[in-house]
Amino acid sequence: MTTDEHERLMRANQENWDARTPVHMASRFYGLGQDLDPARWFASFEWDDLGKVAGRDVLHLQCHLGTETLAFAQRGARAVGLDFSPASVTAARDIAARARADVTYVRANVYDAVEALGQRRFDIVYTGKGALCYLPDLGRWADVVARLLRPGGRLYVVEFHPLLNALGPKPAPGEGPELLLRHDYLGGDGPVHRDARYTYTDGPAVEGATDSYEWMHGIDEVVNALTEAGLTIRRLRESDELPWPRWPQMVRTPSGWWRLPEPRIPLLYGLLAIR
Repeated sequence: MTTDEHERLMRANQENWDARTPVHMASRFYGLGQDLDPARWFASFEWDDLGKVAGRDVLHLQCHLGTETLAFAQRGARAVGLDFSPASVTAARDIAARARADVTYVRANVYDAVEALGQRRFDIVYTGKGALCYLPDLGRWADVVARLLRPGGRLYVVEFHPLLNALGPKPAPGEGPELLLRHDYLGGDGPVHRDARYTYTDGPAVEGATDSYEWMHGIDEVVNALTEAGLTIRRLRESDELPWPRWPQMVRTPSGWWRLPEPRIPLLYGLLAIR
């Protein structure tokens, strides 16, 4: 698939995320009408891997509403969020203003981040849950990340595990509690078209653009893209917890997240890489 075709599909995704934004803003899933608690979106191991963020320049790629971006600012980082959706960036700025958080938000496609940020370099680049599937070319993404990091800077990726994606990150219509493989575990077969009329949150149907395109990426693809861009992998974790109950038989853990009582399978992974 050509770069032009990738850009066309990413524009469709951007329009879909613009349309999702008001639904997400009003959802119970994000709970923005309540007291903000950005830290609830982080697994405890993320902070262990990230280390000290106070006084650091931190860039959150594909930040959507900026909920995780706020957590960095609250911990004393100079936080910047970047997203390709104008509606998401506007909402993120409003949320940060209400929280009285000092966060800068930039509207740009992740592949244009270096130019959009004026060649600025960062100590930490963070990519959160559910982001990489919207990127068609991980090699190009890894090259961008390498250019965004200072020497010795850290990339932290925390993503839904390919196994969760293969099982389906949200219930299918009429689905029961069984664990059934519904999608490819490995990537490489091109984009998957989805009807995103309803998103992963509660709330009404999305109005307007409902076409969404996702690319499946195995962990090997992520690791190889980063090493080929000159980064060194320092840590890889697999976790059996999610921040919401994907299956009805999941149980709450002391962290406030959810896991299956059995079988124990990876649902999330965290990867630390150094430039």
